[in-house]
Amino acid sequence: MNVFSSILEVIGNTPMVKLARLTKELDGEIYAKLEYLNPGFSKKDRPALEIIEEAEDQGLLTPGQTVVELTSGNMGTGLAIVCGIKGYPFVAVMSKGNSVERARMMKALGAEVVLVDQAPGSLKGQVSGEDLQLVEEAAQRITKERGAFRSDQFELTGNRHAHERHTGQEILDQTEGKVDVFVDFAGSGGAFSGIATTLKKSIPEISCYLVEPASAPFYADEEITNASHKIQGGGYLRELSLVDRDLIDDTILISDDEAIHFARELAQKEGIFAGFSSGANVAAAVKLLQTTEKGKTIVLTINDSGLKYLSTDLYE
Repeated sequence: MNVFSSILEVIGNTPMVKLARLTKELDGEIYAKLEYLNPGFSKKDRPALEIIEEAEDQGLLTPGQTVVELTSGNMGTGLAIVCGIKGYPFVAVMSKGNSVERARMMKALGAEVVLVDQAPGSLKGQVSGEDLQLVEEAAQRITKERGAFRSDQFELTGNRHAHERHTGQEILDQTEGKVDVFVDFAGSGGAFSGIATTLKKSIPEISCYLVEPASAPFYADEEITNASHKIQGGGYLRELSLVDRDLIDDTILISDDEAIHFARELAQKEGIFAGFSSGANVAAAVKLLQTTEKGKTIVLTINDSGLKYLSTDLYE
């Protein structure tokens, strides 16, 4: 029988689609890996599983112990699925600035969700680095109070390993190694570094671009004009310990409007219903095909589902 023993075995091995309609007038190709087709509708299912299994193997997580994590929603959803299957109580700590669909989904999957007030002056739907720091403080407090395991996606190497061992290798297999450029919006940095590491080992000449919000260009080392951008799940104006700067060949900056425009283009022209950061990835790829990477083949990930943003202005 071709039957999986649990939903955890369904994580990964996502399909790759050529964005033929979006690139019809462009010189070059874009290949999109559909990470939103993971069970939790995002690429974060992969590191959620890897982090928990590495902790089990290393004796850092004991049966029945509570797991706590800071999340913008996607990692929390992945952890809610993994912890629910494996029998660990899970507490997701999230800013009130993130979309409500994410909190509702985590609760539906059995997580306890703790919502943290935003910093004074922050806008709902636009989570800044200052907001994230408040969430981090709450996550640390809850971890200590409950004697929990902190599945820290910003620090634990399982995040990077998940993409280095699996996502990156899947991309190589699906494209037969015929890729010139990789672009990725920086969230925790695990996907960028993990995928870039694997791709560069097999394709040393590949160019890897880190995508950042135009108003919050931390890695580009340019002027920060608005820390509270709309591209949820990244652009937090902080050094990401999982990101090896040597893997970054260049940065590319994408505005809120560009991310929104290309998320809508993805939906209408390619039938791919995705979120802000996926729109940012596609915007970056299109911009490169129009300028410095004409004629090249670019690969990217579709990070999460547009269903997680119906309460925002993404699809108004």
